[in-house]
Parts: sequence; structure tokens; C-alpha cells
Amino acid sequence: MKPAYRVALVAFPGIRAFDVSVITEVWGTDRTPRGAPAFDLRRTATDSAPVPMRGGLALHPDRTLDWLSRADLILVPGLDDHLTPAPAPVLDALRRAHARGTTLAALCGGAFTLAEAGLLDNRRAITHWGLIDLLRTRHPRVTVVPDALFIEDDNIWTAAGTAAGIDLCLHLVRRSHGAEAAATIARSMVTAPFRTGTQAQFIEHPTPHTDRDADTLAAVREHALRHLHEPLTVAGLAAHAGMSPRSFARHFTAATGTTPLRWLLDQRIAAAQKLLERTDLPMPEVARRSGFGSEVTMRQHFASRLATSPRAYRAAFGTGSAAASAAGASRPIAR
Repeated sequence: MKPAYRVALVAFPGIRAFDVSVITEVWGTDRTPRGAPAFDLRRTATDSAPVPMRGGLALHPDRTLDWLSRADLILVPGLDDHLTPAPAPVLDALRRAHARGTTLAALCGGAFTLAEAGLLDNRRAITHWGLIDLLRTRHPRVTVVPDALFIEDDNIWTAAGTAAGIDLCLHLVRRSHGAEAAATIARSMVTAPFRTGTQAQFIEHPTPHTDRDADTLAAVREHALRHLHEPLTVAGLAAHAGMSPRSFARHFTAATGTTPLRWLLDQRIAAAQKLLERTDLPMPEVARRSGFGSEVTMRQHFASRLATSPRAYRAAFGTGSAAASAAGASRPIAR
């Protein structure tokens, strides 16, 4: 039996209760009876005193910052006041954790805490779209990416506001435990299991006259998911929607925050991940069913998007006999 994946929540006065609840919901709920991995979530702070939060709430730490040395993943919630300074011991502990190679992740305004520690200097980062200018002003050495849901640089993850924190948390589960584990947690939370980090933070909807187009585009996406194994093109999807390719691409991006080609590639990768985890199908058949056409093409997209190969992915996350044989022949999935 694999040991529980150790997750540390870093708490200090001023952290957002919403982000604390997201972290707790993803990693603090036992879903092993449903097939999800075992997690060991600890609430860490400088000492055992309750940590006050807005609304009369308080978080009761169960470990000190020393526990961060045991963590596989360290999470920093956002702040109610984004100029709230973190205690010096917190900043020191985060610096030491990064030096050890531990994965760090900040939700929403938690990027300000990582920036205060100097961990985002000369690195890319994201925060809530309404805080981008403030982050740039307060921390000019940070390369702020203005339009993404979450982003990684040197094993440090940052996320945009509110719901993007959920997306990042599920992505981190997917990264460490596979797509099926993330999907199990997402189903329990009644939330979407897969939004890519490159998707736009918010989408302008010039309602109500776009409602009909939105229904049409939803029908096109459903059609594409039923026919992923076929050689779908933007022109073909546009024809299915009754639009020109240029108009279709514009409406699709406005409605989803991503381009048709990027969306289609994301769905193909997700379909391949599911087949690699759940089945023992040979690689050419996985590539065919997920619409890549060939194993070579699938391998290229896995390398560029997931930094691993399909065989290594199966070895890390598969449950069938093929995974066992692949584990003996493949290196572990890239981290």
C-alpha cells in the first residue's frame, strides 16, 4: 500500500477562508472508498495558536512549520488584504522548502506571499486579474502573466482568482496521481474536472444575443467529443456549427477562453490519459481512439504538454497489466 501523499497548508493571520476550504475539500476529504488516493493534509503555522480569518472564523493548526520538511506539496492560500506581510518564519520556511525541491503552489493572492519571499523573482507567475497591476508594482522582478488560470515556473505554481484555485488543485492531483484520481475528486465536488492553465481568466459575454451561438457551440463540442477518434478539423467543426471557420474560431474563443485547436488537443490528451489509466490497449489503438492518428503524434503531444511519454504515463498511473509491464521498462513520469 502506497503511503499517503503529504500536503501542507501554510497558515498565518489574513489568509482567505475560501482558499482554505478549497484546499481542505480537495486534499482533506477521505475518498479512498471511491478509488481516490490517500492524502495526509496538515495545517501548519508558526505555533499552535488559532489563526484568525475574516468572518469570525479561525483555523486551528495541527503542525508547526517544521512539518514542511516532510511535505510532498506545500500550499499557500490567498489573502484578504493582499498587502498583508507574512511572518518571517513563514517566508524562511518557504525558501527552505523550495531549496529542497518541494513543490510549492499559491492560490490567488498567495502569489504575493511567494513574491515577498523572493521566490518569484525572475519567474513567471499569475494572480487574480484584478491584482495583476498591484503585483507588478509591488514586485517588479516577477514576470506577471496576465491571461492564464494557473502557471508553473521552477516547480512553483501560481493561480488566478477564486475558481482558478480549484482548477490548480485538481491539476496538481492530476499531475501527481493521474487524470482518473482528479476526475473522482471533481465528481465529488460537482465541478469541472479539466480546465487547462492556458485558458483565459474571464470571458466577456455580450448577452443576450449570443445565447443561440452558445447553444450551437455547446452542440459542436458535444459532437466533437463523440467523434474524437475521427480526423476533426476547425473547418469541419465550423461547418457543423453553420459558421465560417473565421467566425467559428472567434465565437468559440469568446465562449470558452481557448481556441478550437487547443480545446480539441486538450480533449484528445484527456481521452488518451483515461485509456492509458483504465485499459491495456496497445499504444497505436490508444492513439487511434483518442484521435491522434499515430503513436508518434500522440507521443509528441504528451512530451510537449505533459513532459512525459504515454508509456511512462501508463507506468505511473495505469491499473492494468500493461501498466505493470511498462513500469519495469519505463522511467517514472517526469515531475
